[in-house]
Amino acid sequence: MNLINPKVKLFAVTAACMGTFLVSSQTAIPSVSSKENNPSVKAVPAALKWSERMMLSEMYRFPQSWMLDFNTAPKWSYPAAIVLEGAEKLYAATGKKEYYDYISSFGAALISEEGAIRGYELDKYNIDMLNCGNVLLYLYQKEKKDKYLKALQTLGLQISGHPRTAEGAFWHKKIYSHQVWLDGIYMGMPFYAHYTHDFMKGAQAEKAYDEIVLQFELAQKNLLDKKTGLLYHAWDESRQQLWADKTTGRSPHFWGRAMGWYGMAMVDVLDYLPEGHPGRAKMISFIKSYADAIIKVQDKNSGLWYQVLDQGAAKGNYTEATASTMFVYTIIKSVNQGYLPQSYKKAAKKGYDGIIKNLITVDENGAVSLNKCCAVAGLGGTPYRDGSYEYYINEKIRSNDPKGTGPFILASLEFEK
Repeated sequence: MNLINPKVKLFAVTAACMGTFLVSSQTAIPSVSSKENNPSVKAVPAALKWSERMMLSEMYRFPQSWMLDFNTAPKWSYPAAIVLEGAEKLYAATGKKEYYDYISSFGAALISEEGAIRGYELDKYNIDMLNCGNVLLYLYQKEKKDKYLKALQTLGLQISGHPRTAEGAFWHKKIYSHQVWLDGIYMGMPFYAHYTHDFMKGAQAEKAYDEIVLQFELAQKNLLDKKTGLLYHAWDESRQQLWADKTTGRSPHFWGRAMGWYGMAMVDVLDYLPEGHPGRAKMISFIKSYADAIIKVQDKNSGLWYQVLDQGAAKGNYTEATASTMFVYTIIKSVNQGYLPQSYKKAAKKGYDGIIKNLITVDENGAVSLNKCCAVAGLGGTPYRDGSYEYYINEKIRSNDPKGTGPFILASLEFEK
């Protein structure tokens, strides 16, 4: 599929040579000092709403937007895009230029004047690399800089060539052949939908939207547990992975954040899926069954959700921040958009209040921290991650992971509407 609108001036680099261009052009990207363009957030006023308090706290902790996710050098890193989406919405709501400057500095640090993306390699076909494209779509809309268009066209080439299962589901990465992860649906599909909305028309756009909806249909087919309504973390088409059930191909557990990614993917894709597209009704039905399933495993006392969703207070399990913020965002946005009845707001509010009561702390400068975030979890790789219960509960826990602070900002904005 050609993902570049023929009316848009093409970046004259073929898919075959694009990887070489990106590597060789990285020297053209200027070095970036952590002292440049510092927003200089000295303190975070407690009188502000939670959305701004958390956003300013992130800017306080990470003076440069490329530092998000604890980076020590500019890196094309998907978690940054979630926080920067919050900055986009805050800029639209408040008009405060510091939020826009924070977003713009990410593009300045990561994209060369020739349109090369720092550290990106097309031929790895890593679906995580698409998520930051949302920042570029925003910056291109605002600034119309050719370098952002060229970088976006590169990401379009990745979508065109990205390996897929026999049914058409995107692999998580080229090195994770035949594997579909819930994480990857979030990493790829909101960007693909946004890109399609901005750059495609007619039959080309219709085909792209159909493919986007297909990713969710295949997730429901291959990852859904019909008994609980929850979705497993991943599926291996080949059944070769040690973590994959030899009959179903599914990983063994329901990881909280994987389900969180999936929910956010659905509500964010619907921002761009046309009103008349037949996939909208399917997507909304998926959201309803999804919300019902996660509300059933919501902790009745705290309102939070567990690292391993269906295991409750089993030994070593814990109420985890990133999953909890993602679930709250998904439900409250779905209510606000009319995908779910108003009655679902009660569960979202209970979760949101539980986050503030149990997971939020404030330091002497007013900076807000979100605690008990699982830093990372995956499957396979080296050293091998087996997807066992013991694996998930023993991964590193840290504070202020952008995979939690970003959804918290977005959820707060939905409650503050």
